[in-house]
This record gives sequence, C-alpha cells and structure tokens, in this order.
Amino acid sequence: MATIESQHRDKTFRIYDAKQGQNYHEVRRNYHSTVYQSILDHHEATGGQFGTILDVGCGPGTATRSLAPHFTTAIGIDPGEGMISTARSLGGTTSTEASIRFDTSSAETLGSELLPPVEESSVDLISAATCAHWFDMPDFWRQAAKTLKPGGTVAIWASSSLRTHPSMPNAAKLQAAIDSHEELLKDYYVPANLLTRDLYRELPLPWTMNGPLEQFDEQSFARLEWGTGDEARPSDEFFAGPQGGTLDMLEKVLGTGSPVVAWRKANPSLVATEKDPVNLIIQRLRDALHEVGIEPGKEFLKGGVQGVVILVKKKV
Repeated sequence: MATIESQHRDKTFRIYDAKQGQNYHEVRRNYHSTVYQSILDHHEATGGQFGTILDVGCGPGTATRSLAPHFTTAIGIDPGEGMISTARSLGGTTSTEASIRFDTSSAETLGSELLPPVEESSVDLISAATCAHWFDMPDFWRQAAKTLKPGGTVAIWASSSLRTHPSMPNAAKLQAAIDSHEELLKDYYVPANLLTRDLYRELPLPWTMNGPLEQFDEQSFARLEWGTGDEARPSDEFFAGPQGGTLDMLEKVLGTGSPVVAWRKANPSLVATEKDPVNLIIQRLRDALHEVGIEPGKEFLKGGVQGVVILVKKKV
C-alpha cells in the first residue's frame, strides 16, 4: 500500500487555464442519474443529513451542480484555478436556490484554509468524482475525519477505460486499438492512472492505510459496481447519454486525458501529426471499421465502461 500512498500527484489539471477548463466541461459527459441517486439513497438510509455538500476535485463543477439541489449549501473545490474559473462561470444553485460556492483548494485541506473556511464537523457529504486517484489519500482521510459531521458520508466514484460493445463488427480489433493507449503513452502514465483501471480496488481506505483512522465505520462500507455483471447496475447507466459516439467525439475525449496532455506538452511539434498518440488510436479504429465495410465518415463506436461508487461513513 505504501507505493500507492506515495504516488506522484497529477499536475495536469492544476495548471489548466479557463479555456482548457471550458473544453473539459464540453467534452466530458455527466454521470447517469442512477449514480447520483445511489449516493443520495445510501447517504439518507445511513442517517446522513442534507445540509452541506463539499465536492472535491470538482473540475468545472459537473457533479457539484448535479448534487447541489439536494442540499442547503454546496461547495465545490479544485486545485486548478482554470477549472474553478469555468465552474464559477457555469454557476449552479442548491435546494434553497443559494449559489454554489466554488473555490480553489485541495483534497488534503478540504477548504480549511479558505476565507471563510470550511469548518470542522460542518459537512454532511464529501463527494469526489473521478479524481480520488490523484489525492494523497492518508491526508485526505485525516482531513475528512475532521470536516465531516458525525454520520456523514464520503462518496468516491470513477470508471474504467472504454470497452467496445461485443455487438460491434471487428470488436476485438477495435478493443485492441483502444487498449494501445497505455502502451503508446506508457512514459506519461503515473501510478494514479492505473487505479481507475482496477475500479479503485487498491485505493487506500481509512482502515487499510498505515495508521488506520478509527473515526470511520468499516462495517457500513459499501462498494457499488456498474457493468461488472450486476444486472441491477448495467454499464449504460454509469454515464449519461448515448453509450457510444463518433470517432471525432472520442478523439476530443481522449485529448482531455492527463497522459495525453502531458505527452502533448512534452512534444508540442508532434501534436496533431501522425505521431500524436490520439491520432494513432483513432486511425487504428478507422482502419478496423473500414475493414468490415463501414464507409468513411460513417464511423461510429458503441461501447461502455465499468464504474464504481465507494461509500464510507463517519461514525456517529
């Protein structure tokens, strides 16, 4: 566990400017309503209240805006000023029509340094959508133990990489093209990138890290999965919208991934050339589709993801 706890932390999204933050918002899909509902249902069923939500690593505020209408107060924090600038421009309101507060802060401090600060024992739900793999988890859990109210919930979720739908023609070759992402960008992967691939099974929890925290209740721990064989939570109910799209859209999505951003920063003269890893993947996908008679301009990839929601309760 020490390797994961001491992993390199991402700097990619921290240095996004407002334009990059806006592009991220436009390209990345929101989560399905069933993901949000599963979090809210578990939180309520285990005694959680609906006063304040703190969304950590909020990016442009997608999850914050989706959950805020269920709470009296909503705060979104992110270490990237460009992300927070985008989130503020998009706004959002709570159940009392109060504006969401977006501010620059980290998962390790949870807004305790802000003015006004996020005070101890003031938050009912801490949420973290597709970002916990970048946290210093021991520091996060220690601060979460201070920030949460007794009986509060931490909800962490993420998805794995795209899986081609088996009904697609040439599905095996299409999947091989998608899987080549890791090989093409291996020098730009850090350990955190691999945590989502395994659906956070190795993510440190309060009772698995060195120096376990007694404030959290291991007995009430819940792990919910989508697309892993549980018919109640199919893969097409993790992200909102159609489960597939054009290769042009996939190209845009791949371009927002941290290994790609890091590669392009290190190789500016090769961006958008035939050596750009995203272009290589997209071309392999085009070739696989053309092999089975799909006409140029009509390429469409149907697929889905596996997803996970982790729910941890603070003891009353």
